[in-house]
Amino acid sequence: MDAIDCIYSRRSCRKFLQKPMDFQTVLDLIEAGTKAPSLGNIQDYRFVIVSDQDKINHIAEHCTEQYWIAEAPLLIVVASDTERSEEYYGLRGQRLYSIQNASAATQNILLAAHAKGLGACWIGSFDEEYVQDALNMPEHIRPQAIIPVGYPAKSPQKRHEHAIRMFVGFNAYGASIENMNTLLNEYNKEIERAYKSTEKKGKKGLDKLKDKVKKFYEKAKEDFNKRK
Repeated sequence: MDAIDCIYSRRSCRKFLQKPMDFQTVLDLIEAGTKAPSLGNIQDYRFVIVSDQDKINHIAEHCTEQYWIAEAPLLIVVASDTERSEEYYGLRGQRLYSIQNASAATQNILLAAHAKGLGACWIGSFDEEYVQDALNMPEHIRPQAIIPVGYPAKSPQKRHEHAIRMFVGFNAYGASIENMNTLLNEYNKEIERAYKSTEKKGKKGLDKLKDKVKKFYEKAKEDFNKRK
């Protein structure tokens, strides 16, 4: 499975078989997490593997009634060392970069799990203080995500996905790729410059301008068709 196939086919899994995972497989997932990018390469992400069933049950009870989490044979808790991120980047590092870095690590683990035929899910809604206390985390180690992982009991259903135009702007937020005027903005500037250079040349200059405009729009349409 290549990277693109892995990204496109990954789905959240909430039903697991009671089948143990090889410990090396679990370490492979953690190592994938450590390969995630981090601001300034500070690598402030931290991981706790939870395999004790009682702890899994209790954590599940503190995940806003997502009791299905208790069915997972293993949890990976992704945390961040906010003291380290603040040391390098101040308050912004503590409040933002630490979350971004842990999120990148979480996504790596999800993709690695899928590539190995495992199921996993990103849990962000949980009692942070409880998890921190239950896993003996120091105050500066902040849990950011919980990943239940195991062999899937069934194939997750295909999710509803919006068209790409719902997510992307072209050269500005909210400027749809389908908006031809936005796409042509760069060409319109060229047309304006061409007009200024020919408006004093009478009909002959305007005829040349028409040819230039035609070529500009043909090129713009070609670009538009490539970007749809």
